Amino acid sequence: MKKIILVFSVMFLIVITTITKNSTKKLENQIFTTKENISVLKDQYEMVLLDYNFLSSPKKLMEYQSKYYEADLIPLDINKVKKINEKLNITNFIKKEEHE
Repeated sequence: MKKIILVFSVMFLIVITTITKNSTKKLENQIFTTKENISVLKDQYEMVLLDYNFLSSPKKLMEYQSKYYEADLIPLDINKVKKINEKLNITNFIKKEEHE
């Protein structure tokens, strides 16, 4: 009787150990995948932030204007800018009340 109890106890412990080990391995894989995804997203965020800061700086915009668009761009009075709404009515972009 003692041998049977000992064998069942050992078998029970082996099964419990196997279940615990498998669940731990799954958790470790999920943690690893999540960390990798976070790392990739951080890299993308840093690149987008760098692009935004570099490309949208006033100095860089003026440099692009002089390099690529010098002949194409002309100054425009903001009061002469019109906007077209959905019904194709053309109105002033800046209303007189806001401008004054």
